[in-house]
Amino acid sequence: MSSQVVIQTEIGDLVVAIDAARAPITAANFLRYVDEGRYRNAMFYRVVRMDNQPNDAVKIEVIQGGLGMETHAQRLPPIAHETNQVTGLAHTDGTVSMARRAPGSASSEFFICIGDQPALDFGGARNPDGQGFAAFGRVVSGMEVARTIQQLPADGQMLKQKINILGVSRIER
Repeated sequence: MSSQVVIQTEIGDLVVAIDAARAPITAANFLRYVDEGRYRNAMFYRVVRMDNQPNDAVKIEVIQGGLGMETHAQRLPPIAHETNQVTGLAHTDGTVSMARRAPGSASSEFFICIGDQPALDFGGARNPDGQGFAAFGRVVSGMEVARTIQQLPADGQMLKQKINILGVSRIER
């Protein structure tokens, strides 16, 4: 059974279906951040689009949010990497996935795919290690908010004005 979570931003809400059945490690991590209120004062801060990755041979389109890149008191230890080769959750339009540097380094930062992004799947060419990223959910309502965020003014890939996440909570059904 999947949970639904609402990510409330200052410009609108995103509703995300979490796939704990197929991505149990990654989903449990994200839901722990939600349930413990760790995303309080989080933000969307990074936008990757065709015009702001001139040095990348493989281009992608995503928005990234979470606690930010600096050390943060609410950040939990990293989790094991759950590839989509195991989960079967491809990086298609609206997929929510964990940001990471190396496999096993994901903790609090997540991204939303804008359009299909097969380069982020296991074996994809975006990351030299070929392990892809750990998808764990899908936006089921509010993709227009994600698309709006992606088009906001940025300095490189960092938003000039970060979009505050006002709250993240489970939706009771």
